[in-house]
Formats: sequence, structure tokens, C-alpha cells
Amino acid sequence: MKTIRFGVSLPQDLIESFDEHIRNKNYPNRSEAIRDLIRKDLISEEIIKGEDILGVLHILYDHHKRELSDKLTAVQHDHHDLIISSTHVHLDHDNCLEVILLKGNAAKITALSNQIIATKGVNDGKLYLTSKG
Repeated sequence: MKTIRFGVSLPQDLIESFDEHIRNKNYPNRSEAIRDLIRKDLISEEIIKGEDILGVLHILYDHHKRELSDKLTAVQHDHHDLIISSTHVHLDHDNCLEVILLKGNAAKITALSNQIIATKGVNDGKLYLTSKG
């Protein structure tokens, strides 16, 4: 892939804030940080347009909650077309972590994730979205 160089003019206070951001995030240079910001913005556009994307949903829940495991499994089976894989980890006697890999329409993935996170008994959950390419 060909790399193209271009210049950008920014106010001094903005570049100072950006350089601080670069240091905090451990970017090797401004170019890599700018590439990352552009990629994130393009992914956001794909999500808004409802294009197919990839998602990682993690949830933390107490497996002793009555019928919660069955509810979560039923929801996942109802949306098997969006789910690539899931991993279930027993963290301790009470808590389980589940990581669900998703692929498909951004709106459908977001709706499914919100449904799972909002299920009574799920203590925490977050969806991370990214582009397919």
C-alpha cells in the first residue's frame, strides 16, 4: 500500500494537547496517532450507516441468579446468525465472564448487545465495535 505524506496546520494549544494525548497513549509518533483517529472515525461512520461490522461483547454476571444462564443462552440462540463464538469463564464461585464475538449489521449487533446487557442479573457489560476491513 502506497503511503502519502501531507501537512496539517493546527493551533499551538491543540497540537500541545494532541502531543500530550500521544504520550499518554504511547503512540510512537503523530502519524500513527492520526491514522488511528481516522480509522476510528471511519468505523463510526460504518456504524451510523448500518454496515456490517465486527463486535466483541463482554458481560459479567452472577451465575446463581435464577434462570439467568438459561435466559442468556436463549437470547444467543435466537440471534445465532450474528454470533460467531462465545467463551464462558468461571471467575470465582459466584461470577462468570462471557465474551461474545459478533458479526453483522451494526444496528442489529447493538440491539442484541443492549438486550443482553439489560437482562436482569447481568452486573456489567460493554460492546466494542470495529470494522471488518
